[in-house]
Amino acid sequence: MAHKVTLIPGDGTGPEITETVVNVLEAAGVKIDWDIVYAGIDIMEKEGTPLPPNVLESIKRNKVALKGPVTTPIGTGFRSVNVAIRKELDLFACVRPCKTYQGVKSKFDHIDLVVVRENTEDLYAGVEYPQDSDEAQQIIALSKNKIRKHSAISIKPISAFASERIVRYAFDYAVKHNRQKVTAVCKANIMKYTDGLFYETARKVAKEYESKIEYNERLIDNMCMQLVAKPEFYDIIVLPNLYGDILSDLCAGLVGGLGMAPGANIGDGIALFEPAHGSSPKYKGQNKVNPCAMLLSAKLMLDYLGESGASFRLERAISSVISTHKKVTYDLGGYSGTREMGQAIIEKLK
Repeated sequence: MAHKVTLIPGDGTGPEITETVVNVLEAAGVKIDWDIVYAGIDIMEKEGTPLPPNVLESIKRNKVALKGPVTTPIGTGFRSVNVAIRKELDLFACVRPCKTYQGVKSKFDHIDLVVVRENTEDLYAGVEYPQDSDEAQQIIALSKNKIRKHSAISIKPISAFASERIVRYAFDYAVKHNRQKVTAVCKANIMKYTDGLFYETARKVAKEYESKIEYNERLIDNMCMQLVAKPEFYDIIVLPNLYGDILSDLCAGLVGGLGMAPGANIGDGIALFEPAHGSSPKYKGQNKVNPCAMLLSAKLMLDYLGESGASFRLERAISSVISTHKKVTYDLGGYSGTREMGQAIIEKLK
């Protein structure tokens, strides 16, 4: 029986990457009935919104979605489609595996760690007030001169509920995938109430798993240094939203860049899988972009769907093509295009 999955091609280079991924999954022998819906800049011109209602309706109905990259304007324009989907569907856990593959240029070997990022609160909750707004002025007054006049204000909510949920997810993930250690990361020496609550909650959850999983803590600045000095010491890293966003890209850099960075956004009985990189609109239609991040995201989706055999074969085929340095894209040291690399992976799956 075919899996019913929502497919969001995205914009920029998203559609051409998505086409390649769909072809590879078909070659992997997994039967998928795709429910195709559209989000991003292209559909905004037609629908007046980058996230039409039918996108969320499809994901809610099918419970599983695979999404290509979508453009997020910087400083102006609409807020991130990615963030909006996560918030609307309460996809509270962003899971970003970071793994080295032979043939990918990197300063490190044998990295295999997972960043688990809380997705729903922290500064990304979007509770912001513009300069000189009534709300901003009230907060400035309440701060008793700790905040300069005429400041714009962002509020950082951290709850025990969301902290417990994400930390528990990280420990359960560690148990399920035979991992050894969970490291909680924040800045509780400075933000004693918000980040302090995150640590306090994490310690309570960790006690329930102490016979199975090692637990430790790092401050975010120290963690950045640790990762570029000795990343092999870390396994599962769990963080609040903003730190998790920053650190997941740092970890992607350790293993070859965002072109090798898959992602999963998991909620209660619902999941969306997407590459970590952006839509690279300047390369649109050029058949140039590395499809591995979305292919590896599809690999995570196959695991989620219970297709472990196909998931294993897909990762093995991707790894095999990369290791030869033939039929790979420019960022991997080759001269092939998106489609050609996809076809090389399909040949390995036969």
